Amino acid sequence: MHDQGGDTAKDTDRRIGRRALLIGGAVAAVGTAVLAQDDLRRMWWRLPSVEKPRKEGAVDFRGARWVAASSSNWRMADRPDDFGIDRVIIHVTQGSYASAVKVFQNPAHGAATHYIVRQDGRVTQMIRELDVAFHAGNRDFNERSVGIEHEGFVDRPKDFTDAMYEASARLTARICARYDIPVDREHIIGHVEVPGTDHTDPGPHWDWKRYIPLVREAAEQSASPSAEPSTRGA
Repeated sequence: MHDQGGDTAKDTDRRIGRRALLIGGAVAAVGTAVLAQDDLRRMWWRLPSVEKPRKEGAVDFRGARWVAASSSNWRMADRPDDFGIDRVIIHVTQGSYASAVKVFQNPAHGAATHYIVRQDGRVTQMIRELDVAFHAGNRDFNERSVGIEHEGFVDRPKDFTDAMYEASARLTARICARYDIPVDREHIIGHVEVPGTDHTDPGPHWDWKRYIPLVREAAEQSASPSAEPSTRGA
Protein backbone atom coordinates (compact mmCIF):
# COMPACT_ATOMS: atom_id res chain seq x y z
CA MET A 1 0.00 0.00 0.00
CA HIS A 2 1.30 3.43 -0.91
CA ASP A 3 0.01 6.87 -0.02
CA GLN A 4 -1.23 8.15 -3.36
CA GLY A 5 -0.18 11.66 -2.46
CA GLY A 6 3.45 10.60 -2.27
CA ASP A 7 5.70 8.14 -0.49
CA THR A 8 8.75 8.48 1.70
CA ALA A 9 9.96 5.01 0.71
CA LYS A 10 12.03 6.19 -2.26
CA ASP A 11 15.18 4.14 -2.57
CA THR A 12 18.17 6.43 -3.04
CA ASP A 13 20.35 5.37 -5.93
CA ARG A 14 23.82 3.88 -5.69
CA ARG A 15 26.66 5.83 -7.19
CA ILE A 16 30.15 4.67 -8.15
CA GLY A 17 32.56 6.69 -6.08
CA ARG A 18 36.31 7.19 -6.36
CA ARG A 19 36.86 4.65 -3.57
CA ALA A 20 35.01 1.92 -5.48
CA LEU A 21 37.01 2.58 -8.63
CA LEU A 22 40.26 2.52 -6.66
CA ILE A 23 39.24 -0.78 -5.09
CA GLY A 24 38.47 -2.08 -8.57
CA GLY A 25 41.94 -1.14 -9.73
CA ALA A 26 43.46 -3.00 -6.83
CA VAL A 27 41.34 -6.05 -7.54
CA ALA A 28 42.38 -6.06 -11.18
CA ALA A 29 46.01 -5.74 -10.16
CA VAL A 30 46.18 -8.50 -7.57
CA GLY A 31 43.14 -10.65 -8.36
CA THR A 32 42.01 -10.72 -4.73
CA ALA A 33 39.58 -8.86 -2.47
CA VAL A 34 36.42 -10.87 -3.12
CA LEU A 35 34.20 -8.29 -1.44
CA ALA A 36 35.48 -5.52 -3.70
CA GLN A 37 34.94 -7.73 -6.74
CA ASP A 38 31.38 -8.36 -5.61
CA ASP A 39 30.73 -4.64 -5.18
CA LEU A 40 32.05 -3.93 -8.65
CA ARG A 41 30.07 -6.80 -10.18
CA ARG A 42 26.92 -5.22 -8.80
CA MET A 43 27.77 -1.84 -10.27
CA TRP A 44 29.43 -2.59 -13.61
CA TRP A 45 26.39 -1.55 -15.64
CA ARG A 46 26.50 1.93 -14.09
CA LEU A 47 29.71 2.73 -15.93
CA PRO A 48 29.35 5.13 -18.89
CA SER A 49 27.97 3.56 -22.09
CA VAL A 50 27.10 0.28 -20.34
CA GLU A 51 23.50 -0.85 -20.08
CA LYS A 52 21.96 -4.27 -19.71
CA PRO A 53 20.04 -5.32 -22.84
CA ARG A 54 16.27 -5.03 -22.31
CA LYS A 55 13.36 -6.00 -24.50
CA GLU A 56 10.55 -3.48 -24.29
CA GLY A 57 7.35 -4.98 -22.98
CA ALA A 58 8.92 -8.26 -21.81
CA VAL A 59 7.30 -9.81 -18.72
CA ASP A 60 8.48 -12.34 -16.16
CA PHE A 61 5.09 -13.93 -15.53
CA ARG A 62 3.35 -15.50 -18.49
CA GLY A 63 -0.01 -13.90 -19.14
CA ALA A 64 0.81 -10.65 -17.37
CA ARG A 65 0.08 -7.37 -19.10
CA TRP A 66 3.01 -4.96 -19.30
CA VAL A 67 2.41 -1.35 -18.23
CA ALA A 68 5.64 0.47 -17.40
CA ALA A 69 6.09 2.34 -14.12
CA SER A 70 7.95 5.62 -14.11
CA SER A 71 11.71 5.06 -14.09
CA SER A 72 11.82 7.37 -11.06
CA ASN A 73 10.05 4.69 -9.02
CA TRP A 74 12.55 1.85 -9.48
CA ARG A 75 16.28 1.26 -9.92
CA MET A 76 17.98 -0.74 -12.64
CA ALA A 77 19.73 -3.87 -11.39
CA ASP A 78 20.64 -7.40 -12.45
CA ARG A 79 18.91 -9.50 -9.83
CA PRO A 80 19.46 -12.14 -8.60
CA ASP A 81 23.10 -11.86 -9.70
CA ASP A 82 23.71 -8.62 -7.84
CA PHE A 83 21.03 -8.87 -5.13
CA GLY A 84 19.64 -12.24 -4.10
CA ILE A 85 15.82 -12.42 -4.00
CA ASP A 86 14.41 -14.17 -0.92
CA ARG A 87 11.10 -12.44 -0.19
CA VAL A 88 7.72 -11.75 -1.75
CA ILE A 89 5.95 -8.76 -0.19
CA ILE A 90 2.16 -8.50 -0.31
CA HIS A 91 0.58 -5.04 -0.63
CA VAL A 92 -2.92 -3.63 -1.00
CA THR A 93 -3.41 -0.59 -3.22
CA GLN A 94 -5.89 1.34 -1.04
CA GLY A 95 -7.61 2.32 -4.24
CA SER A 96 -8.60 1.07 -7.67
CA TYR A 97 -6.35 -0.62 -10.19
CA ALA A 98 -6.46 2.51 -12.37
CA SER A 99 -5.40 4.76 -9.49
CA ALA A 100 -2.49 2.45 -8.63
CA VAL A 101 -1.24 2.50 -12.22
CA LYS A 102 -1.57 6.27 -12.28
CA VAL A 103 0.54 6.85 -9.17
CA PHE A 104 3.16 4.27 -10.19
CA GLN A 105 3.57 6.13 -13.48
CA ASN A 106 3.95 9.44 -11.64
CA PRO A 107 7.67 10.24 -11.24
CA ALA A 108 6.91 12.38 -8.19
CA HIS A 109 5.38 9.45 -6.31
CA GLY A 110 8.71 7.75 -5.59
CA ALA A 111 7.29 4.23 -5.23
CA ALA A 112 5.91 1.32 -7.25
CA THR A 113 5.63 -2.47 -7.10
CA HIS A 114 6.62 -5.08 -9.64
CA TYR A 115 3.06 -6.38 -10.06
CA ILE A 116 -0.59 -5.47 -9.52
CA VAL A 117 -3.25 -8.18 -9.20
CA ARG A 118 -6.77 -7.03 -9.99
CA GLN A 119 -9.95 -8.23 -8.32
CA ASP A 120 -10.85 -10.16 -11.49
CA GLY A 121 -7.51 -11.99 -11.36
CA ARG A 122 -5.75 -10.16 -14.17
CA VAL A 123 -2.07 -9.46 -13.53
CA THR A 124 -0.14 -6.37 -14.62
CA GLN A 125 3.64 -6.13 -14.43
CA MET A 126 5.09 -2.62 -14.14
CA ILE A 127 8.73 -3.32 -13.21
CA ARG A 128 10.95 -6.23 -14.24
CA GLU A 129 11.87 -8.65 -11.47
CA LEU A 130 15.55 -8.13 -12.19
CA ASP A 131 15.15 -4.47 -11.18
CA VAL A 132 14.71 -2.98 -7.71
CA ALA A 133 11.24 -1.53 -7.13
CA PHE A 134 10.80 1.14 -4.46
CA HIS A 135 7.92 -0.54 -2.65
CA ALA A 136 8.92 -1.72 0.82
CA GLY A 137 10.06 1.49 2.53
CA ASN A 138 13.28 -0.33 3.43
CA ARG A 139 16.26 -0.39 1.07
CA ASP A 140 17.48 -3.86 2.03
CA PHE A 141 14.01 -5.34 1.57
CA ASN A 142 13.56 -3.50 -1.73
CA GLU A 143 16.73 -5.10 -3.04
CA ARG A 144 15.85 -8.62 -1.90
CA SER A 145 12.13 -8.82 -2.69
CA VAL A 146 9.44 -8.82 -5.35
CA GLY A 147 6.43 -6.64 -4.52
CA ILE A 148 2.84 -7.50 -5.44
CA GLU A 149 -0.03 -5.03 -5.06
CA HIS A 150 -3.65 -6.18 -4.79
CA GLU A 151 -6.51 -3.98 -5.89
CA GLY A 152 -8.73 -2.90 -3.03
CA PHE A 153 -8.91 -1.53 0.49
CA VAL A 154 -7.59 -3.15 3.67
CA ASP A 155 -10.88 -2.59 5.52
CA ARG A 156 -13.07 -4.19 2.80
CA PRO A 157 -12.76 -7.99 2.91
CA LYS A 158 -15.05 -8.27 -0.13
CA ASP A 159 -12.25 -6.75 -2.23
CA PHE A 160 -10.14 -9.90 -1.78
CA THR A 161 -11.90 -12.09 -4.33
CA ASP A 162 -11.41 -15.75 -5.15
CA ALA A 163 -9.99 -14.77 -8.53
CA MET A 164 -7.50 -12.43 -6.89
CA TYR A 165 -6.29 -14.98 -4.34
CA GLU A 166 -5.88 -17.68 -6.98
CA ALA A 167 -4.07 -15.46 -9.50
CA SER A 168 -1.83 -13.99 -6.83
CA ALA A 169 -1.00 -17.46 -5.51
CA ARG A 170 0.05 -18.61 -8.99
CA LEU A 171 2.20 -15.51 -9.39
CA THR A 172 3.86 -15.93 -6.00
CA ALA A 173 4.43 -19.64 -6.63
CA ARG A 174 6.26 -18.85 -9.88
CA ILE A 175 8.39 -16.20 -8.18
CA CYS A 176 9.27 -18.61 -5.36
CA ALA A 177 10.17 -21.35 -7.85
CA ARG A 178 12.29 -19.00 -9.94
CA TYR A 179 14.43 -17.86 -7.00
CA ASP A 180 14.16 -20.95 -4.77
CA ILE A 181 12.21 -19.05 -2.10
CA PRO A 182 10.56 -21.23 0.59
CA VAL A 183 6.77 -21.03 0.52
CA ASP A 184 6.14 -19.96 4.10
CA ARG A 185 5.25 -16.91 6.18
CA GLU A 186 8.87 -16.07 6.84
CA HIS A 187 9.51 -15.48 3.14
CA ILE A 188 6.06 -14.38 1.94
CA ILE A 189 5.21 -11.39 4.08
CA GLY A 190 2.95 -8.37 4.29
CA HIS A 191 4.13 -4.81 3.86
CA VAL A 192 3.30 -4.26 7.53
CA GLU A 193 6.02 -6.78 8.45
CA VAL A 194 8.86 -4.88 6.78
CA PRO A 195 11.14 -3.36 9.45
CA GLY A 196 10.69 0.39 9.79
CA THR A 197 7.54 0.65 7.69
CA ASP A 198 4.52 2.71 8.74
CA HIS A 199 2.13 0.83 6.45
CA THR A 200 -0.54 -1.61 7.63
CA ASP A 201 -1.31 -3.60 4.48
CA PRO A 202 -2.43 -6.15 3.58
CA GLY A 203 -4.47 -5.70 6.75
CA PRO A 204 -6.48 -8.02 9.02
CA HIS A 205 -8.81 -9.24 6.26
CA TRP A 206 -6.06 -10.72 4.11
CA ASP A 207 -6.49 -14.45 4.67
CA TRP A 208 -2.99 -15.83 5.16
CA LYS A 209 -4.35 -19.23 6.25
CA ARG A 210 -5.97 -19.48 2.85
CA TYR A 211 -3.26 -17.79 0.78
CA ILE A 212 -0.17 -19.79 1.75
CA PRO A 213 -1.84 -23.18 1.02
CA LEU A 214 -2.97 -21.77 -2.33
CA VAL A 215 0.63 -20.81 -3.12
CA ARG A 216 1.82 -24.29 -2.11
CA GLU A 217 -0.85 -25.89 -4.26
CA ALA A 218 0.12 -23.74 -7.23
CA ALA A 219 3.79 -24.61 -6.66
CA GLU A 220 2.99 -28.33 -6.61
CA GLN A 221 1.00 -28.07 -9.83
CA SER A 222 3.91 -26.42 -11.60
CA ALA A 223 6.16 -29.10 -13.08
CA SER A 224 9.43 -27.28 -12.37
CA PRO A 225 10.99 -23.78 -12.16
CA SER A 226 11.60 -24.06 -15.92
CA ALA A 227 8.02 -25.05 -16.73
CA GLU A 228 7.19 -21.43 -17.47
CA PRO A 229 9.86 -19.82 -19.67
CA SER A 230 11.22 -16.68 -18.08
CA THR A 231 11.91 -13.62 -20.19
CA ARG A 232 14.43 -12.37 -17.64
CA GLY A 233 17.28 -10.53 -19.27
CA ALA A 234 15.53 -10.56 -22.65
